[in-house]
Amino acid sequence: MPAIIKREISSYFTSPLGYVFLAVFYGFSGLFLWMNCLATGSAEIAGVFVLMFFIMMILIPVLTMRTMADDKRQKTDQLTLTSPVSLFGLVMGKFLAAFFVFFCAVLILLIYAVFMSAAVVKSGSEFAWATFWGNFVGMILMGGVFISVGIFISNLTENQMIAAIGSIGANIVLCLFDIISNYIPVEGIRNVINSLSVFYKYEEFTVGIFSLKNILFFVSLIVIFNFLTMRFIERRRWS
Repeated sequence: MPAIIKREISSYFTSPLGYVFLAVFYGFSGLFLWMNCLATGSAEIAGVFVLMFFIMMILIPVLTMRTMADDKRQKTDQLTLTSPVSLFGLVMGKFLAAFFVFFCAVLILLIYAVFMSAAVVKSGSEFAWATFWGNFVGMILMGGVFISVGIFISNLTENQMIAAIGSIGANIVLCLFDIISNYIPVEGIRNVINSLSVFYKYEEFTVGIFSLKNILFFVSLIVIFNFLTMRFIERRRWS
């Protein structure tokens, strides 16, 4: 697994993809910080996270679109399928490499918070760290879900553009479960769909509520999509 992680991280930065991802993430986060905080003189950073959530929903599929699709396009996946590398090591290596790049991007929000906290303290006020950490942890967990979904979709095609568009669509559906449930007439089915609502659970983090149940929910989604990716690769290995 370490070799796969190292190779995947290197691939992000030997091509423009990693730099473009970080540049776009930093650019939008800086723009939203200026709009929500600097231009208004407010220290409420939660609005930045809300806007970045929607950017992340579109941007992460661009990061993950080549994880599996590019190997299939170049036929290098045949070497992987016949190598002694475990499926767990392969999928987790790709997941952790993409997550590392994503985490490097999200760290900029912590840097913003540190500087804003210092400015707020000088003015005699107190920075809302509880709200910040709720948003920060929620974004990391949500990013992990989007990455695992992106890798799964990328495994289904060899076209990177299709992988990106498919991942964006899947992310949108995951976040619309609570809205979809409103149109379900059967109460039992509606309750099940509501329980799978991703955005509703993410919103609880944005107000500083740390729930073990919600953390386990996001971790479970990550595990499920990575497991599905492994199963699809295994089926292809033996076909």
